[in-house]
Amino acid sequence: MLPNDRNKLNRIEELKNKLFSKNYQPRMDHHDTFSHPHISDMRDSWEDTKTVEPKSIDFQEKFFLKTSRFKKFFIFSLVFFTLTIGYAAYIFFFSGNSVSNNNIDISIIGNTFTAGGEDLSLVIGIINRNNAPLDLVDLVIEYPKGASNNTLAETEHFRESLGTIAAGSVRNENVKLILFGEQGSVRDIKVSIEYRVEGSNAIFVKQKPFQVTINSTPLNLLVDAPAIVSPNQNITLNITSTLNSTRAVSGVLLKVDYPAGFQFVSANPEPSMGNNIWNMGDLAPGVSRPISISGRMVDVFDGEQKSFRVYSGEQGGTDKSNIGVIFNTLTHTVSVKKPFIEATLAINGVLQREYSTNSKTLINGSINWGNNLDTKVNDLEIRAKITGNAFNTKTVTADQGTYDSTQTTLVWDKFSNEQFAEINPGDFGSVNFTIDPIPLLSAIGGIINSPAINIEVSITGKQLVAGYEPQELNNSETKTIKVTSDLALSNKALYYSGAFKNTGPIPPQAEKETTYTIVWSISNSSNNISKAQVRAVLPTWVRFVGSVSPATEDVVFNSSSREVVWNAGSILKATGVTTAAKTVSFQVALTPLFSQINNLAVIINDAVLTGRDDFAKVDLRVAKGSLRTDLSLDNLAPVGSGLVTE
Repeated sequence: MLPNDRNKLNRIEELKNKLFSKNYQPRMDHHDTFSHPHISDMRDSWEDTKTVEPKSIDFQEKFFLKTSRFKKFFIFSLVFFTLTIGYAAYIFFFSGNSVSNNNIDISIIGNTFTAGGEDLSLVIGIINRNNAPLDLVDLVIEYPKGASNNTLAETEHFRESLGTIAAGSVRNENVKLILFGEQGSVRDIKVSIEYRVEGSNAIFVKQKPFQVTINSTPLNLLVDAPAIVSPNQNITLNITSTLNSTRAVSGVLLKVDYPAGFQFVSANPEPSMGNNIWNMGDLAPGVSRPISISGRMVDVFDGEQKSFRVYSGEQGGTDKSNIGVIFNTLTHTVSVKKPFIEATLAINGVLQREYSTNSKTLINGSINWGNNLDTKVNDLEIRAKITGNAFNTKTVTADQGTYDSTQTTLVWDKFSNEQFAEINPGDFGSVNFTIDPIPLLSAIGGIINSPAINIEVSITGKQLVAGYEPQELNNSETKTIKVTSDLALSNKALYYSGAFKNTGPIPPQAEKETTYTIVWSISNSSNNISKAQVRAVLPTWVRFVGSVSPATEDVVFNSSSREVVWNAGSILKATGVTTAAKTVSFQVALTPLFSQINNLAVIINDAVLTGRDDFAKVDLRVAKGSLRTDLSLDNLAPVGSGLVTE
């Protein structure tokens, strides 16, 4: 046994003796100044004592402690900042020298009804109930400039400087405005003041709205037009403008916006610009100006609605077509509705309202009819009234119909066509006729001016409904056939006569130059022609000399295309008939090739005349053949002078 073990054993034995001895008295010391240890802290072994370390605080607990302190600091700062802002706001708005929008009132005294174009007087009161003045005050008024409501560009701005409005004071301002609009329309006026306050560069605004109703317009507009139209039907709009103001107005324009599908035909009076703007000039009170517009609804369909918008007002700026201030606007809407019974006229297969043809072409007319009702139609009758100065009344023919030459009317009814006695729902068909135009250069009547043929087609029938009297049904349409002018071109090559002296051998010789005079002449019958032009190409063996007669005529040669162009311009009707033809001469030089020996050489190729028929509104084209060295139109040329020799 080790010494240490023996010492421990001796101690234990000694302790036993003390515990079990009757004479042993335990020693008990009381130390009130010390806390008594808890029983759980007593050791139950004799192990070596060790130093107990104090309990450590982990990282999360440390972070939590730090975060809580930061939150407390942040909340404290936020509360302090809020109180500071609140105090500043209180000082600004509620202290004795602050200004609030709520303490500013705008009153507007004036008539809420006014006549368009007349002066509207308003009294605008500004009340400053603040304890501080309003500095650099501007009175701003915005209102519609014209009768339109929807564009900022048509807003009028009125601004007046009022200076300073003292604290507790009232400022009254008298203003006069002129408003426009349709009768019964409401115009919005926005009244506002812009101001500054002492110690601030900001601009503050106080607004007040005001509404005025237009009880009359300075210019009354009235549109008289049908409310229902059929596809491809003619339509006429009668527009009347009447000055309703107590004072005269100058520079009044009227503009009409046409809907898609409306085809403008004519107007009385004619438009001042384009086909939809009229300059009404100066209007005195009570004066009316009528305008009649004729057109046709094309490319429209059953059930559609088409609106015509009419504007009237004062011309603005340098643009003569611009309405600066709109006095009044009016909209007229038409509904497109398929007719109960219809008759559609086609000329040579074309459905256009206006058709152009020449005097040598036979006119074939076809009337397509149909019953669009869900009931039967009885006693159908189609009539075609033919008028004008360009047809032969004795040569009109009708297929399955009759023609009354005294009335120049074609008729198809149940007597000429049994089918017309009763037409079932959805039935359709066609009837045909022919018209022969007359020559425009009549031996009896001379020239026919503005030759045209008008055909007015009408269709009627009776709708039978049980228990009711038969209802009359009808529909009509009109077509115009314009006959184009007889435009003609003549050309000839000269050597011995004409405006120039020509040189060189006749007959022409190979590789030797001979000059010729080319003459172009234009004649015209019934209609004025504009932008007339003649073109022809010179062969490579011909050169353009450059001499032109008359020298005032516009004849040019393009060396790259080798084309001679005569810009003839306007050709009046009856030119070459009752007056001299329009003629030009120019000189060319021919140098024949060896390959052309014993043949006629071409001096100039085909000539083509083009021009615009101002009445028929179509382009015309006339071609004339090439000219050769035979000189067939030169009366002084000997026979056999055209073949090229060696």
